[in-house]
Amino acid sequence: MNELWIWEAVAVMALANLLTRIAPFLFFSRRRPPRAVIFVEENFPPIILTILIFYTLASVDFTTAPYGLKELGGIAVTMPLHRLFGNYLISIFGGTAAYMAMVQLF
Repeated sequence: MNELWIWEAVAVMALANLLTRIAPFLFFSRRRPPRAVIFVEENFPPIILTILIFYTLASVDFTTAPYGLKELGGIAVTMPLHRLFGNYLISIFGGTAAYMAMVQLF
């Protein structure tokens, strides 16, 4: 793999990123977005949070010790953080930090 190939890959990724950032402005600058786009826009954070919860619990074996307590502890920290601050970023980072602390300490 030579250096030129790497720069070409970076250029393609940068162009793809730019196009995905510009596309909504190009398509919806003169008219209202479809209802499906509005739904995703309004509900994207809770959808992502739900996916993260299911992904976290997908490989947990609740029949053997520690019975998923670390994962459930992370979720238990995430919920009050979100209720308190109403910010998904704080909720996700706080729950992740709590989970990582439990993994390291227990």
